[in-house]
Amino acid sequence: MPPWGGVFDLDGKRQEISALEEKTADASIWADPDLAKVTMRDLSALREQVGTWDKVAAETDDALLMLEMAAEEGDESALADVAQEVERLNKRYADLEFQLALGGPYDRSDAILSIHAGAGGTEAQDWALTLMRMYLRWAERRGYESEITNQLEGEEAGIKTVTIEIRGPFAYGYLKSERGVHRLVRISPFDSSARRHTSFALVEVLPILDDRIEVEIDPNELKIDVFRSSGAGGQNVQKNSTAVRLTHIPTGIVVTCQNERSQLQNRESALRVLRGKLYDIELQKLESEQALLRGKHVEAGWGNQIRSYVLHPYQMVKDLRTDVETGNTGAVLDGDLDQFMEAWLKQQVGVT
Repeated sequence: MPPWGGVFDLDGKRQEISALEEKTADASIWADPDLAKVTMRDLSALREQVGTWDKVAAETDDALLMLEMAAEEGDESALADVAQEVERLNKRYADLEFQLALGGPYDRSDAILSIHAGAGGTEAQDWALTLMRMYLRWAERRGYESEITNQLEGEEAGIKTVTIEIRGPFAYGYLKSERGVHRLVRISPFDSSARRHTSFALVEVLPILDDRIEVEIDPNELKIDVFRSSGAGGQNVQKNSTAVRLTHIPTGIVVTCQNERSQLQNRESALRVLRGKLYDIELQKLESEQALLRGKHVEAGWGNQIRSYVLHPYQMVKDLRTDVETGNTGAVLDGDLDQFMEAWLKQQVGVT
């Protein structure tokens, strides 16, 4: 059997399976349907992962045995068959190896994606709108569900900010690669002199946390404002005050949700975003501490430019972290992002 178990930690996964099986054997777990559902989901996922690696290992052992037999008999036809099987197993192994990059604790979770226009007025706001469409198309391509929970329109065109919930397997695992500043260079359609402009937008990605993740939010530390939802230009689009703004006093985080029909729904959406943001703060602290231990300085903020989209004087999209680039800018802006996401994810786990 190949030494892949060390890469994937098969023994550790089997121990997790045993622990979850013991948990499901306890009748008390079924008194909490949400906890039972999450536990069974995790158990099923682990069984699938371990079963897949075991199957590939068994198929590899079979291929080695076939190779020995074919070599002993000098059977050229059998050797050709074994070569095809090895090629298939190598491809399968590469696919499984990539899945290791999606092994984070919340990578299977749904995601909250927010886009914020940078300085530059209409030009930056139009760029934020373009990015919104790009991610909605990406979600559509993967068969994910997406819902805009908050959107603030620009004065003339585009958007100032938008928050989207994207639901599907590994939505957060893939989208976490998109966190950072995205830069656009193009001839501005809003400039009568047809000059080249550079625009920036910030993308934030948070996991939608299930109830197992403890993120304490003291109601006494929340300021809650309600107001009427507004459309482009600031006009009210609802007669009742359904929009909700939450301010987390200790951190100063402000979350607004206004796209749901009821105040209760907007409040629940805002709380989901706030829980994700508070979790992300703690995650960034941990990542910074680990980076310092490795001797690597991590700079936060707008300086974290991750990707450039150049539409003039040439066509190119380049990821500045992995150096992956393409001249097919139209496909990228239409949601073809997997090559960038996969390269970054592989980089995180040292997979080439």
